[in-house]
Amino acid sequence: MADVLHDLMGNVGTGPKSAGDMGYDEARHATQAILEGEPPETTLGAFLLANRWKTNTSEELAAFTDEITSRAERVEPDVDPIDCGANYDGKTETALLGVAAGVTAAAVGTPVVAHSGDRVPMSMGCAYRHVLDELGVRTEITPKESAELLDETGFGFYYRPSFSPEVAALHDRRHEMGVRTFINTVETLVNPAGADVHLGSFYHLAFAKRVCDTFTESRLQDPDRVVMFQGLEGYDEIRPEYTKVAEWNQGEFDDYEIETADYGMDFDRDALTVGDVPRDSARVTEEVLAGERDDEFADAVALNAAFRVYARGDTETVDEALNDVREVLRDGKAAEVLGSVREVSQT
Repeated sequence: MADVLHDLMGNVGTGPKSAGDMGYDEARHATQAILEGEPPETTLGAFLLANRWKTNTSEELAAFTDEITSRAERVEPDVDPIDCGANYDGKTETALLGVAAGVTAAAVGTPVVAHSGDRVPMSMGCAYRHVLDELGVRTEITPKESAELLDETGFGFYYRPSFSPEVAALHDRRHEMGVRTFINTVETLVNPAGADVHLGSFYHLAFAKRVCDTFTESRLQDPDRVVMFQGLEGYDEIRPEYTKVAEWNQGEFDDYEIETADYGMDFDRDALTVGDVPRDSARVTEEVLAGERDDEFADAVALNAAFRVYARGDTETVDEALNDVREVLRDGKAAEVLGSVREVSQT
């Protein structure tokens, strides 16, 4: 196994135009070698960079994902949540509103699960874990505790070093690369709660299509529905103004555009910019859920919560979901769920 990556470099490492693709078994064996720490640092770096140059096929991405998934500790809750697979390297400029949106959707009755690591390369930004920490939620929990939190409150968080420690152990090697690699893509697809619906983000529509094809090629992941959009800072949050959305329903792919103005909202990216992303995001989360804000942050939380409700199929339209979301923000139910998440996580 020690020479797997070295042997593959003759195929995948010949340059962006001439590189060949790996078969499923080859890509999976390569991932096995990486996770078991076998390749020398130089060989690992060359392999990761070669795959960035050549662009991975959906079959390769499926194999990478499947090997990581097979080695992860996945604990499924009793509820069937929507899986929020945001980019693990996080946000650096705008408020992270995914926690607020997820908790609000849970208050409506849509179970939501999020997962992240800790300052993941390359952005090394604020992820779900950091906002939850600021809110007093215990995040360094086992997958079993994550599932119990989800069942008891409707909102759950899985901590990557707990459910996939082998990928977490690659942190330094990834940071030394200086660029994003295929690991940044596949780590968001592991789905530690075994959800039937995946919510994600993309920069280009072709990437969204490739992710959906990855689920088709996967032998371990079989979601019924995938909803992705051009997220703010690459995260699982709707952009202000214009956003491209992609939907995949049991093999059928479609895409369309939405505008925040269509939902009576008028704000831009600058309005969501904050100074200290973890701390300010937590403050905004508490204020919005407590009904203390009626501004661009409240609108952004409401719309993103509505998309989670809609994506799981709990309403027919985003507009219908938005009405339900506004109600739980007004009557305090969203704030109650956040309190429960905080309390249950600490027991």
